[in-house]
Amino acid sequence: MFISVFCFLFSVFWIWCFWATSPSCQKECYDKMFVVKKGESFSSVAKRLEEENLIRSALGFQIVGLREGVTRKIQAGDFRLNPEMSPSEIAYELTHGTRDRWVTIIEGWRREEIAEKFIEAGFGNFQKEEFLKESKNLEGKLFPDTYLIPQDADAQKITEILTKNFAKKTPMPSREVLILASIVEREARSRNDRLIVAGILLKRLAKGWALQADATVQYAVGTKKCEGQKEKCKDWWPKDLTREDLKIKSPYNTYLYTGLPPAPICNPGLEAIEAVLNPKETDFWFYLSDKEGNMHYAKTVEEHNSNIEKYL
Repeated sequence: MFISVFCFLFSVFWIWCFWATSPSCQKECYDKMFVVKKGESFSSVAKRLEEENLIRSALGFQIVGLREGVTRKIQAGDFRLNPEMSPSEIAYELTHGTRDRWVTIIEGWRREEIAEKFIEAGFGNFQKEEFLKESKNLEGKLFPDTYLIPQDADAQKITEILTKNFAKKTPMPSREVLILASIVEREARSRNDRLIVAGILLKRLAKGWALQADATVQYAVGTKKCEGQKEKCKDWWPKDLTREDLKIKSPYNTYLYTGLPPAPICNPGLEAIEAVLNPKETDFWFYLSDKEGNMHYAKTVEEHNSNIEKYL
């Protein structure tokens, strides 16, 4: 009888240990930022890991820590953890893991601006020229989002992280959709305005009209002013375009050339992409943004010229 009870209890304990030391998540698992405070005890860390659903059991995690001799080796700092990791892997990360940094990429930035952001953030292994080389044909696919990135990440790794997120978060639009979405991103601010502007630009394309989008000229002028500068450029998107700017000889000048520019002018967010895929149909053919960023629409060129006189 005693042996039977012992065997039963041992079996239950073995099953519990297997459960407690298994990953807490099996699919659709996402990274989380976990901060270990200076001087925090191993038991406190274990309790918070369980509360944040990064592990199944604080007790199971402590057993792992004792087994692997790491209860006194936990480092203070910021760690990127995933509930798909086993408690043993999490314990290893907390004793050997590289601190990560949060970085936010804003919708509408061009890749040069993204490069400048990572330099500002202090990623020691990141080289601007290497990033521009890695991302040469990836403008539009460096997805704007907030990222937790290893501090030692280089240009190749960062490019991979941004483009993988693009593939994960977007409907993988065609190149034409992505180019137009990049223009919509720079031309309109609100969701409703993006839907309307996308509809106007698509109608112009269908009729063979020039898009006449200021953002494409800003891109061309900004490239001419800033490209090759080693320091941070503050004029990638010059606001006050002159008549001479509108004549710049560039395939991105949609005042001079019909059709789409050869590539995206920035990295659009999901809302701009969706606006191009599901535009709002209106009777408008023209739009402009005033100095406060408010949009004004017109059905005819006469109405548009009137809006120019009123708001610009």
